[in-house]
Amino acid sequence: METITPESYMEGLYEGDATLARVEETIRANNMPEISIAPGYGRLLTMMVRMIGAKRVLEIGALGGYSGICLARGLGEDGKLVSLELKQEFADVAKLNVTEAGLGGKVEYRIGEALTHLQELLAQGERFDFFFIDADKVNYPNYLELAISLANPGAIIAGDNTLMRGKVVDPKQTKASVEAMRTFNQRIATDPRLESTILPAYDGLALARVK
Repeated sequence: METITPESYMEGLYEGDATLARVEETIRANNMPEISIAPGYGRLLTMMVRMIGAKRVLEIGALGGYSGICLARGLGEDGKLVSLELKQEFADVAKLNVTEAGLGGKVEYRIGEALTHLQELLAQGERFDFFFIDADKVNYPNYLELAISLANPGAIIAGDNTLMRGKVVDPKQTKASVEAMRTFNQRIATDPRLESTILPAYDGLALARVK
């Protein structure tokens, strides 16, 4: 008998999402990591983008387009999502999935190192209303700092995988990625430029509002 967790119970209350299910199938078919954001947090991203009326959204880490679809669903007619992805092949899959979801016109993909793109966006004077961080964990503290610099007042910053499957609470775990996530979590919680909370469900999600 399958064990029912709080997360599986909550997911059971919702109808399946055929579009996102196809994204997951595409990710598997292309032998990509199956590490998309949890469905409950995907719904939360859509809600929050819509609730704050975000017009410019920045995603760090596209993977197969699951989170991109969730973010783009919350945008209005004039909204735009800029998605940064290290690998061209991943961005190609993401773009295909987002386009098939009817949202391709809202999304721009930029390929290569995220830190380079973030610095370029900053130099160009770009500003955003919502950020979603879900890329290499070692750079999470750097992504956070640059997101704050790129944020409009009141912008929301969301960061996925803040628990790293429990590694951040295990003192025996000392890998650079784990230490970086601990630093990210600490900064989210204490940075005077932010008001924040960290949700412990699924694999953890940090949410911060830039003052």
